[in-house]
Amino acid sequence: MTELLNAAEYLTQRRVAAGDGDRVAIIHPGGSLTYGELVGEVRRVAAGLVAIGVRPEERVLMCMADDVELATAILATMYIGAVAVPSSTMLTGGELHKLVTDSRARVLLGDARFADAVTIAATDAPDLRHVVLTGDAEPQVSGAATLTWQALLDSGRDVEVGEAYRTWDESPALWLYTSGTTGTPKGAMHRHTDIRYVCETYADQVLAVGPDDVCLSVAKLFFAYGIGNSLFFPLAVGATTVLEPSRPNPALYADRVAEHGVTLFFGGPSFWGPLMAADLPREKFATVRNGVSAGETLPARMFHGVRDQYGFEILDGIGSTEALHIFISNVAGKVVPGSSGFPVPGYRVELRRTDGSVIEGAGESGMLYIAGDSICTGYWCRTEVNRAVFQGEWMRTGDQYVRGEDGSYTCLGRADDVLKVGGIWVSPTEVETRLLEHPALAEAVVVGVPDADGLDKPVAYVVPRPGMAVDQDEIIEFCRAGLASFKRPRLVVEVDELPRTATGKIQRFRLRALATATEAPVPITAADVAEVQS
Repeated sequence: MTELLNAAEYLTQRRVAAGDGDRVAIIHPGGSLTYGELVGEVRRVAAGLVAIGVRPEERVLMCMADDVELATAILATMYIGAVAVPSSTMLTGGELHKLVTDSRARVLLGDARFADAVTIAATDAPDLRHVVLTGDAEPQVSGAATLTWQALLDSGRDVEVGEAYRTWDESPALWLYTSGTTGTPKGAMHRHTDIRYVCETYADQVLAVGPDDVCLSVAKLFFAYGIGNSLFFPLAVGATTVLEPSRPNPALYADRVAEHGVTLFFGGPSFWGPLMAADLPREKFATVRNGVSAGETLPARMFHGVRDQYGFEILDGIGSTEALHIFISNVAGKVVPGSSGFPVPGYRVELRRTDGSVIEGAGESGMLYIAGDSICTGYWCRTEVNRAVFQGEWMRTGDQYVRGEDGSYTCLGRADDVLKVGGIWVSPTEVETRLLEHPALAEAVVVGVPDADGLDKPVAYVVPRPGMAVDQDEIIEFCRAGLASFKRPRLVVEVDELPRTATGKIQRFRLRALATATEAPVPITAADVAEVQS
């Protein structure tokens, strides 16, 4: 039975009704907003969206930095019953254009800092009707009306937006694009109730987020991880969130922690390692009661290092875009270093063998399946993938896990070839396609090779065209020009030929074996390939 629920109302007006109107909700580079002011700002943005014709359940795609405009845009879109689609600011214009087209977005909200990518993305997008850009300059695109952020707000001055749109708990609220387990961007479709569910499970029962907490997240709002950390969790309980649009920088974030008295500090292994290396003053983190990590398995040395160096425990966990946030997590005071921890209350976990049977005991590895009420309704227009990933109430995560005698779960790696780099899914096929556009290359295969901390880095094995030379630095820069920077290979290795099966399929696992057989990947020959295959 459905019930009326609007997630934006749940996160804003509900707090004012509870007496939190004068509490600080958001601290951002330009100042701060109380909960009462936040409600007013969300309604202003909502009125502007209504004025330009946004209707319930239409998609509003956003490419914006973590600032007050993005936070209010997400909330305002859901407030009027439309679907918020925050997207990565690291995408190229061409990559972003694919999301605009795939989502059939009617409106694209962009940040002036990413004007070039927004302009390319918006040009000749078939369903796009309006492009809005922060700052003073209007974007120059063909096929859509353009206006500035201020003009959007001004357009809604004569529009009455009172109570939130009467969405059901099952109504669509949020799409988040992920490459996930199949390597191509897919829109995971989330309901209003999914947002409430992650607040009432992980945020409440694991982190115990309360009104006196101050949250700061290195992961940005366009991630499922980041949007929970910076928006859903603090606003659900009347706490404070600190929005920081800058790129991750240990010294900068340490300053923000000390300046605002941050109590919950969210990051990932690709941040905690540099934080340790920065050797910052311990007192800057005096207010932090817990760190949180997700995206990749946190190496045990980082847990011990941060705790010993800065005085707080990091609670590592695993979540996914499809589940909206973390479903297995360590718990304060009971951390099992190197593991993902224990099932979050409200979620069920199974490990299954290749024949589908469920593993009951400890010590045997299997495919991780999860069930819980925050799992998305599916991927937009991806029927074949939906049938493979979502099986009744269960979701196949694509991760191989093992359960310990203590009940904790430890990740053994991906069951397929999709990589996680810095906590972000990377499709080898996408990188390989870009590599093969280079005139010097005949073949290319990308694999994930763990670094000293066990975190995957993309390594490209390439076969040059006859008579052509391979310049590693030039090829990496070529990839940067056509892909988001994090997708680029960290190393390009020239080979005589690629290992294949008898039917001609690339044996990626053999390339990984070659790469990890030495301290660092080195050029290999056909003889090397034959040796590994024997």
